[in-house]
Amino acid sequence: MACLHLSTVTLRIIGDDLDPEEVSRLLCCRPTSAQRKGEEIVGKKTGTLRVAKSGSWRFEVSDCENGDLDEQIKGVFRPLSGDITVWRFLASRFKMDLFCGLFMNCSNEGLDVSAESLLALGERGVSLGLNLYGPLENT
Repeated sequence: MACLHLSTVTLRIIGDDLDPEEVSRLLCCRPTSAQRKGEEIVGKKTGTLRVAKSGSWRFEVSDCENGDLDEQIKGVFRPLSGDITVWRFLASRFKMDLFCGLFMNCSNEGLDVSAESLLALGERGVSLGLNLYGPLENT
């Protein structure tokens, strides 16, 4: 199995009554981006105005060119609170996932996720979401 070309990782915490400041305080870290339900948001690429349908708190780590998802997962959790009771409290109130974009250069690439990384996600109540993007074909 060839190594994955590129991976992107974002921790997402989402909920209607989510207060980004509260989540930041509990996790001891500022988000990469955050919003409250009902907040007006201007699209970064389009400039289009939209209203947030729910609150969210997002924390991104740098893209990884060799698809080392384990290192990216460590990079997400390293600056955040290690207090599992905080994570369980958040999991009881909000949807939490680790959103991963996996980009391939050819049709057969892959990666492994260690038991340590899966345990870190499971202990915190964070689901693992994998979006796979196949190689672009020459036309």
